[in-house]
Amino acid sequence: MGKDAKLSRPYRVESGKKFRLKDFDPGDTGGLKLEKDHAAEKLEKGVDLLAALQDKLYAQDKRALLLIFQAMDAAGKDGTIKHVMSGVNPQGCQVFAFKAPSAEELDHDFLWRTTKCLPERGRIGIFNRSYYEEVLVVRVHPQILAGQKLPPELVTKRIWDERLEDIAAMERYLTRNGIAVVKFFLNVSKKEQRKRFLDRLEEPDKNWKFALGDVEERKHWDAYQEAYEEAIRATATPWAPWYVVPADAKWYTRLVVASAVIDALERMDLAYPEVDEAKKAELEKAREALATAKG
Repeated sequence: MGKDAKLSRPYRVESGKKFRLKDFDPGDTGGLKLEKDHAAEKLEKGVDLLAALQDKLYAQDKRALLLIFQAMDAAGKDGTIKHVMSGVNPQGCQVFAFKAPSAEELDHDFLWRTTKCLPERGRIGIFNRSYYEEVLVVRVHPQILAGQKLPPELVTKRIWDERLEDIAAMERYLTRNGIAVVKFFLNVSKKEQRKRFLDRLEEPDKNWKFALGDVEERKHWDAYQEAYEEAIRATATPWAPWYVVPADAKWYTRLVVASAVIDALERMDLAYPEVDEAKKAELEKAREALATAKG
């Protein structure tokens, strides 16, 4: 999929100045019409390439990659992470899912709980939801702020702009320290979300995925769309881009995400560490010892 890194580029947002969510079609498949088996085969090739690049990232031990997944409910975050990262060595990958903050987390600043989960050098870190929840869910439900123990004088009309400024500054800081940041908004349509909710209700094997709260949140669809648009506009940069990924066709979502991850790793110019002369001599001695050893 090396050449197919371009598959993801139409969905890459590096500047939010002219960004409008309505310009991105959730049902887009890039003109591709693939059978299920063909799409799976294409993804498998991408997964193999991603695994090879991740191996170099781990061996080089100088950089890290942070992948952030945000979406409306039923957009396919879990499945996308599962399929795209299926070939990655578990030693080199860390996945964290962030839900409602705990009492301990509420005693800290809003970035604390995610900051302590940032990937180490040589690894890929995955945030299934992230610090962006603080300008999405909390923005749509501002009453949540009351439980965050902020001094009243800090809860102003500018709080969302200020949090977005802090997020953008933090992402700049991370990239300056060798942690590349790539953010995905899985852009599912309201119609497709409804279909997936009904599937969860009608298919026994999917019942466990359904929560009544999902339907309640659906009532705030427009408010969430506006919050996502504002967040992307304020934090899309060349060093920490957003990908607004069409999510109505799961097979295409996974291809685009794999393409973007591969692109991010290829931009790092990864390579295995070079072996110096002293190390080569040491390896030769080991080879000779093993060649003459018995058993």
